[in-house]
Amino acid sequence: MRFLKLAVIAVSLLAANAVSSAAELPKSVLHILTLRYKPGTSEADKTKVIDATKKMATAYPGITRLWFKKIKVQVEGMSDIIVMEFKDQAAFDAYGPAKPHKDWEAVYMPLRDSSNTQDVTN
Repeated sequence: MRFLKLAVIAVSLLAANAVSSAAELPKSVLHILTLRYKPGTSEADKTKVIDATKKMATAYPGITRLWFKKIKVQVEGMSDIIVMEFKDQAAFDAYGPAKPHKDWEAVYMPLRDSSNTQDVTN
């Protein structure tokens, strides 16, 4: 009987560990922007876009994380990536008309040649 109890406890611990090591399925929203800057855009101008993105994230509390350093871009013709993580769907939905987003667009849009976005959540 004692062995059976120990076996049940061991199996329970193993099962709990398997569940806790499974991949997380967050409810945040990732906004993945792949882009190509206009010909002749300088590295300084690209840095202005990154700085404006950071400023927007500071001013808009719905953005929780940013990514800028590309590893690989598989969208033909695109050269750069900006990824924004929003805390949830509501924060993402409110982002478009928000003043910090409009201020960011004033810096970004004059330098953008082409872009596309993918948005994903669970």
